[in-house]
Amino acid sequence: MALDTGVTTWLMVSALLVMLMTPGVGFFYGGLVRKKNFISMIALSFLVLALTSIQWILVGYSLAFGSDIGGFIGSLQYLGLAGVSASAGTAAYPPLVYMAFQLFFASVTLTIVTSAVAERVKLTSFIAFALIWLTVVYCPLAHWAWGGGWAQQMGLIDFAGGTVVEIASGFAALALALVIGKRAGFGEYSLEPHNIPIALLGAALLWFGWFGFNAGSALAVNASAVTAFVNTNSAAAAGALAWMCASWYHGKPSSLGMVSGAIAGMVAITPAAGFVSPLVAVLIGAVAGVLCFAMMLLRIHRRLDESLDAWAIHGMGGVWGTLATGLFAAAAVGGFSGFFEGNVHQFLINALGAFAAVIYAFIMTYVVAIIIDRIMGMRVTPDEEYVGLDICQHGERA
Repeated sequence: MALDTGVTTWLMVSALLVMLMTPGVGFFYGGLVRKKNFISMIALSFLVLALTSIQWILVGYSLAFGSDIGGFIGSLQYLGLAGVSASAGTAAYPPLVYMAFQLFFASVTLTIVTSAVAERVKLTSFIAFALIWLTVVYCPLAHWAWGGGWAQQMGLIDFAGGTVVEIASGFAALALALVIGKRAGFGEYSLEPHNIPIALLGAALLWFGWFGFNAGSALAVNASAVTAFVNTNSAAAAGALAWMCASWYHGKPSSLGMVSGAIAGMVAITPAAGFVSPLVAVLIGAVAGVLCFAMMLLRIHRRLDESLDAWAIHGMGGVWGTLATGLFAAAAVGGFSGFFEGNVHQFLINALGAFAAVIYAFIMTYVVAIIIDRIMGMRVTPDEEYVGLDICQHGERA
């Protein structure tokens, strides 16, 4: 097929937007931690970007999108990007562009997981964890949903990563938090954010980048991309207002609450972005805002130090969004009918895909983290944690 320069340009621009989300998460998380760990959180996002870029080229892309092996994982046919051409193949864009687009999906997913280890992770252990996690958790999940694996074969519809990105990162963060343990002083004294404006800036970068994340997943410049583009903003706005109202009921409508709600809305619309109407996107986003706020309160009540709420927002928002896709998908919008159009099978398949992702991401992450903790230790020493990771891990001050 001849190269379509318009589609190729759009995918390259979308890849850049998704790439921006990785440091966006870093700034969002960096503003939420204490000043002595600010550089550490941002540095982790850049570290993830570098590690993922190499892992994806060497083996990750092949394991995710190589020819199917038993419905579980891809083959090594693209090892070292062998055969991944910069010229148009069967699609209107080069496979190499798609590889880069998917690379940044993997990067932002792993960056979200850093929520669980904020202010206490040992850098060497995190590097080992990151490389193993990408290989044994992210790549299989990406293959299941998008690379021809069992979930895709059964009919799972996941437009831009409800299972692959959101559920995977959220429940991985939950498992990792259980292994690494609470921060020193958690529940005893205040661990308040040190720089809310920086966190808001990070959230703005996420909102901006999410247009490429969702609309770019149409892999074309067409009605599906336009629908995903509009739905992304609609769900974000609804989520922001819903979380704001819920938090207002419980106290004051914080700025962090608003942007957390916007992220929750975008998380939930991610799997449904090209399959539902804008009005349904508003509903999905609004429910996500309230649901994820409630999950954050539950996390606090249970005294679980999953520090920056990846589980509450990405994990539970991803579960809701994947189920909502099976409920509300409209044939007139994206070619798939959901439960409310009489297709019960679609809802059941999406429910199966969601809960399979929950179980796999949680268990595999827990196992990987336990092994690394036993061999290398996941945490810095108590003295290093007291001083802060900026100084003890990077030798720098904010």
